[in-house]
Amino acid sequence: MPSPPFREVSVNRAWSLTPNMQRVELVGESLLEFPDGLDGGYIKLTFDQQGQPMDDPAALEALGWQQAKLRTYTIRRFDRARQMITVDFVLHGDHGEPGPASGWASRCQPGDRILIAGPGPARRVGSKPAWCFIAGDMTALPAISANLEQLPEDSRGYAVIEINHQDDRQALEKPAGVELIWVVKSDTENLESRVRELPWLEDGAPAVWVACEFSTMRRLRQYFSPDRGIERRQRYVSSYWREGRSEDQHKVDKQADAKAAGEA
Repeated sequence: MPSPPFREVSVNRAWSLTPNMQRVELVGESLLEFPDGLDGGYIKLTFDQQGQPMDDPAALEALGWQQAKLRTYTIRRFDRARQMITVDFVLHGDHGEPGPASGWASRCQPGDRILIAGPGPARRVGSKPAWCFIAGDMTALPAISANLEQLPEDSRGYAVIEINHQDDRQALEKPAGVELIWVVKSDTENLESRVRELPWLEDGAPAVWVACEFSTMRRLRQYFSPDRGIERRQRYVSSYWREGRSEDQHKVDKQADAKAAGEA
């Protein structure tokens, strides 16, 4: 497998956006040819086997890129004029400990360098659906935000977002007809329960966009199809992480699940 292109970037600014989310601005001349229109897509940040950020292309080549730890994060926004990518990090980790990317984001300083790969494509809510049903946890919040910003102004539907703390709410730009529902995860309420209790709009089949933890994703996939009969072409349902598993382990689980579900 050929090596993906890697770009050298540095931290412009990093700050706490909410109690459980850190925002980092990445800048660099390597972004001069970064493609437009991929807000909500992804990049991969590069770490060595000890979880330290890699900032030297020669060191990456010596290690072998397939031996590096690549961690996937959403492009919240790309600003070509400033050659800058904004990335939001949920401050959780693998097995209850900070993972390499979230740990790095929580302590990085202006001028710190790192190699990134990508970008990968953005998965959009379907074009001009009868209505839309968007749902996700905090790991999907950057992608949901980008999706909401790009919906037509007359869009209708729901955007259900599960957060860890009530202060993790953010001001989001969205069409007036899309109801924004924040769910503070607790013993009595979570993303799945809130999605299931919402009334179904009587305007035909919606375009469905869901991204969350692996086990929750599987239950919501069952809910939307076959329970609700949403065809595959009208839905994007994906897991961004799995409880107790690293990103590398989750990737294996995800591929196996997609194959078993006939969605590989």
